[in-house]
Parts: sequence; structure tokens; C-alpha cells
Amino acid sequence: MAKEIMEGVNPTRMELLQIRRRKALAVKGHELLSQKRDALVNSFFEIIKERKKKRREMEDALRAAFEKLIEAEMILGEEKVRSIAERISKEREMNSKRKNIMGVSIEEFELMEGEKPKYGFLTTNSSFDEAIKRAGEAMEKIIEVASIESSIQRLGKEIEKTKRRVNALEHIFIPRIIATISYIERQLEEREREDFFRRKRIKALMKKHET
Repeated sequence: MAKEIMEGVNPTRMELLQIRRRKALAVKGHELLSQKRDALVNSFFEIIKERKKKRREMEDALRAAFEKLIEAEMILGEEKVRSIAERISKEREMNSKRKNIMGVSIEEFELMEGEKPKYGFLTTNSSFDEAIKRAGEAMEKIIEVASIESSIQRLGKEIEKTKRRVNALEHIFIPRIIATISYIERQLEEREREDFFRRKRIKALMKKHET
């Protein structure tokens, strides 16, 4: 089965030189993209390991906060704890910053410092106070995990895009260039043979005419 060649190609030496240059650029591009793909994959798996660690920390922090909340409810009562929590609940602002991994913009989230909850300490107990503290720590861990999940998604998309480009170069574009070069070389060789025999016939005719 004949390999596909590039469209609109003129089998000339000038065209051959240009396509050879395109091949060199394509091979170099394939090499660089392959290196990028491998580096992204390594970064991806490093972040996957980090996610496992951070998710464990987040789950531990949530468990600790929930246990203290249960203790507070057992002493103060669920309704009282709920009432106090509703009075002191406030939104926390979140900041984001970007970092670069192999040309991929990764967004990191950070929980901004907020005012400490204000409530009557005499109306609560140490378990409630500890639950508030633990909840803040758990929220920070949740934000860390969210940042990691966002990084994983962005890197995953970039890896897939880079893999498609590498495969396109490796299996479509570069083979097509190679086939085109072979085609032009064959055409040029055929022309050279035809020119050789044409010159040979002309020379023979001229020699015959002279005699």
C-alpha cells in the first residue's frame, strides 16, 4: 500500500530542500513534545501522590472537628450549638495564585485570614471552642485538596493534548513528509535517467549525422 504524500507538491530540487527542512523541524518538534509529555506525566504522578497525602490530612481534620462538635452537642445540646453556630457563621474569602508547570498555568487556592468568631465563651464549653478551631483547620485542608484537584485536571488535559500532538507527528505528519521526500527523489531520479538517455540519443544522432 502506497504511503500518503503531501498535497500540492512539485517534484523539484527546491521543493525537496524545503521539505527536508520541514522534516528536520518536525523531528525536533516531536522530540521536544515527547520530553514535555514525559515531564508532565512525572509531575502528574507526583501531584497524585501529594493528593493522597493531603486527602488523608483533610479527612483527619474533618473527623477531629466532627468529634469535637459531637462532644459540644452532647453537653450543650444540638439546638444551642446550632443557634450559636448560625450567629457566628461568616464567609471566608479565598485568594488564588498561579504557577507554571512545563508551560501549563496551574491555579492554587488559599484561604484568606478572617476575623475570629465572636461569641460568649461562658455560654459554651471547651469542646465547642475546639470544634471551631478544628473546623478552621479542616477548611484549610479542603482548600489545599481543591487546589490539587484543579492542578490534576489541568495537567491531565495538557497531557492528553500533548500526546495527541506527539502521535500526530509520529504517525501522520512525519511519515507523510518521509513519503513525500521519497516521492520527489524518485521523480528526480526518473527525470535524470530520461535526460541521460535523451542526451545519449541526441549524441548518437549527431554523430551519425556527422558521418
